Amino acid sequence: MRRRTCLQAGLAAMAGTLAGMPALAWADDSFPRRAIKLVVAFPAGGPTDITMRQLAENASKILGQPIIVENRPGASGSLPASQLQSTPADGYTIAQLPMSVMRLPFTTGLKWNPVEDLSYILNVTGYAFCMVASTQSGLKSWDDVVAWAKANPGKLTIGNTGTYTSPHVTSAIIAQQLGLDVVHVPYKGSAELMRATMAGEVMVAADTSAVIPYVDEGRMVALNVWTEKRLPTLPNTPTLMELGLPTTQYSPFGLVGPKGMSASVQAKLHDAFKQAMEMESYQTMLKRFEMLPIYMNSADYKAFASESTALEREALKQLNASSV
Repeated sequence: MRRRTCLQAGLAAMAGTLAGMPALAWADDSFPRRAIKLVVAFPAGGPTDITMRQLAENASKILGQPIIVENRPGASGSLPASQLQSTPADGYTIAQLPMSVMRLPFTTGLKWNPVEDLSYILNVTGYAFCMVASTQSGLKSWDDVVAWAKANPGKLTIGNTGTYTSPHVTSAIIAQQLGLDVVHVPYKGSAELMRATMAGEVMVAADTSAVIPYVDEGRMVALNVWTEKRLPTLPNTPTLMELGLPTTQYSPFGLVGPKGMSASVQAKLHDAFKQAMEMESYQTMLKRFEMLPIYMNSADYKAFASESTALEREALKQLNASSV
């Protein structure tokens, strides 16, 4: 009887100790115990999806749990981050965050703050951008495009990967700088845009450097690149700076979780995905699509997002409403 009383007293004391500990501490120590969902802001089959799936596969080996990729394209890439606003901050749902989300407070009635209402895990990569045309269009250079647009005001169609994405905003600024009257046509991601361009739905496409394989295959002609220097894989394609336009653009993106994620879960995800970034399979995938390996830790990534939000506000001020 005495032994049972002592045992009960010991269990009661232990329960009291556990009750005084933060509830997340136990979950953090064993994280992850089940599959993680990674929500990607672009359609399946495009360069973002393909590279993120490789990264997820690598990270799953480190974490010891599957990472399931879910695609939620549309709404300028904001759907994954918007989903996190009503998702538990336990680390089991994370999302890819495109830079286009930083524009939304100034272009839509966004109800949440992209900087303050997310947990920033790490930045993983970034895009270079360019403009291309189908070889069937008859356009062979950027000078051809500008001449045709000036001779046919309001008829040049420029496709992009979504309203208020970097390809949309920057191509609109380029048209404004040149005084061109053009029509901007949004699509849900790169794969859809490339199909439309090759089908002749649009004359020019503003997209990421992931379109380079189409150029290599002879189906597209590269018109310009938006980096400071020419891309190694497009050595004969001029930059916007070389064409007399004071514009450069690249677009880092990374992984975020819901606001309030515990520091230990955030750190585990950061460390796993950072190791996954360093694997040869992922580096090879980035090179395939001319994507830039851009690592930022959690603090630096959040600081970059804050700075970028301010820069996007200024860029949108340059853009008159009629050109968007």
